[in-house]
Amino acid sequence: MRGTNQSSVSQFLLLGLSRQPQPQQVLFLLFLIMYLATVLGNLLIILAIGTDSRLHTPMCFFLSNLSFVDVCFSSTIVPKVLAIHILGSQAISFSGCLMQIYFLCVFAVMDNFLLAVMAYDRYVAICHPLHYTTKMTHQLCILMVVGSWVVASLNALLHTLLMARLSFCADNIIPHFFCEVTPLLKLSCSDTHLNELMILLVAGFIMIAPFVCILVSYVLIACAILRVSSPRGRWKAFSTCSSHLAVVGLFYGTIISLYFNPSSHSGGSDMAAAMMYTVVTPMLNPVIYSLRNRDMKGALRKVLTMNVALPLR
Repeated sequence: MRGTNQSSVSQFLLLGLSRQPQPQQVLFLLFLIMYLATVLGNLLIILAIGTDSRLHTPMCFFLSNLSFVDVCFSSTIVPKVLAIHILGSQAISFSGCLMQIYFLCVFAVMDNFLLAVMAYDRYVAICHPLHYTTKMTHQLCILMVVGSWVVASLNALLHTLLMARLSFCADNIIPHFFCEVTPLLKLSCSDTHLNELMILLVAGFIMIAPFVCILVSYVLIACAILRVSSPRGRWKAFSTCSSHLAVVGLFYGTIISLYFNPSSHSGGSDMAAAMMYTVVTPMLNPVIYSLRNRDMKGALRKVLTMNVALPLR
């Protein structure tokens, strides 16, 4: 294996979602609105959790990290999409493409890990409520988040370095709105078996293992809820998980439809599913969590009223 990239292609061309003039403007406006909503919504969640002492809980700590990751996830993709659809700036350098792959891998895996950690938090809260404070300590929460960042970064570095060793000889057109690993592997004129093997083994395990942890956690949670004699108690226990379940369903539903459904790899539906988990899901996460949490709604109301009152002074 050679240590340097022997590519004769210095840049790639991202086709975006449409090449027609009129849809370009509509797509620019749509992506801009979704991006602003994503950044504003997630930053409000982080601000509300940081300023309200009632929300200084392990679950809200993980939620604030999830909001930060969602802002970074969208910021890795959407600004370039906006440039494609309003400025016609389809070109992205080879190094820029590798950087986008790296950060996309980091933030996608972090989303995955944080959802698994939050599922474990709900399991401890419902199945072991008397030991919740001793099990979910501040040190453990920090350790789980830092560990997730380390594993996500190492995984992304592995796939980025493997991509950097490939050669791209002629075709440089990526039929997508961001640099994704699979379309790039199809453009390479090098042997990509090692890349594909690492994606299957390493990335596959890193994505599937947290999903299995989430499933196991919720099976145990469901068993615990069914043992509650009071219907009101069962509903109260379920309601503490409903927001997380909605986010899990949205995140994994789009990923499964994109990567595990053969009929989805048909151009338009492929990009629609990718847009769902890279742009739409980060925008909806703060809405889902704020609607189902009374303390979160109160903290957000306090933050918004405080910001409105400041200019009036």
